[in-house]
Amino acid sequence: MSILVTGGRGAVARGLTRLLAERSLPYRLGSRAPDTPGAVPCDLRDPATFRGALAGTRSVFLYAEPSAIEAFTQEAVAAGVEHVVLLSSSSVLAPGAADSALAASHRAVEDALAAAPLRTTLLRPGAFASNALGWARSLRSGRPVRLPYPEAHGDPVHEADLAEAALAVLTDPDRAGRAYTLTGPRSLTFAAQLSILGEVLGRPLPHEKVTAGEWKAGVEGHIPGPYADALLDLWAAADGVPVEVTGEVELLTGHPARTFETWAADHAADFGA
Repeated sequence: MSILVTGGRGAVARGLTRLLAERSLPYRLGSRAPDTPGAVPCDLRDPATFRGALAGTRSVFLYAEPSAIEAFTQEAVAAGVEHVVLLSSSSVLAPGAADSALAASHRAVEDALAAAPLRTTLLRPGAFASNALGWARSLRSGRPVRLPYPEAHGDPVHEADLAEAALAVLTDPDRAGRAYTLTGPRSLTFAAQLSILGEVLGRPLPHEKVTAGEWKAGVEGHIPGPYADALLDLWAAADGVPVEVTGEVELLTGHPARTFETWAADHAADFGA
């Protein structure tokens, strides 16, 4: 019986499959557009792909795609799946989460899993450190990063820590069936993250403060309006306000969460270093 890892093109899924392979643990990589040897079709929006992907599966690492989650849980139960590890979001815990488009998709998947006869473990990361990759295009071209709230805090967590946390709960039954809030080791503003990136890359990385409306207009076509509004609300609430960090990465992985400096060094090439 193997582990199905969904979201085959995602950084966390790729990291998790490397860890599983290193330990000779059987797994199947599911992807909407499988382009890796051995990967199988598994489009979380297309129930027709679920049965084949889930055949012979004992555990699932699941990305939070709500559009066909009821069909997915039904197929998982029918296939004999025992354990689902969901990559959710700490946004579901925030005040006003019920009205946030950012939290809605994660909450819908959490609720569907809670209603199914499946043991479920929830991994709820805060800010992905990899969100900083959204600045790469501007920085490579020498343009400043446009920020509506440069002093908004976040808790950037390295995708490698998320993959290791997923491995821990998939392979240790005593850690399964719980919810974990996963953060980086420090609360950092966007401006501080850019400063750290600049130190790692050896060059100053400029940013300019823009209004919320200007930022939203700039991302139109890339970020749907409700999600852009939810992000702006999140950043406004965290403007100048440090966020709480947890020790749950260390609890699961056995080491402190990787720093943003480490993430920046690991991704320097993405910024033209």
